[in-house]
Amino acid sequence: MTVNEIKTKILELKELKKNIESTKCEVYSRVVGYLRPVALWNESKKEEFKIRKNYCPCK
Repeated sequence: MTVNEIKTKILELKELKKNIESTKCEVYSRVVGYLRPVALWNESKKEEFKIRKNYCPCK
């Protein structure tokens, strides 16, 4: 693909995105023994949450 084709495709996708309806999803995580919505955390805790790795015992 050329640069112009990529730019055109990006513009097309942005237009399609405008028509998409979505529902806000609330994420909960355990902090000090109880569940809290991540949206209510302070900024430093939110950054820490982004770098967490999920544990999967099935691997």
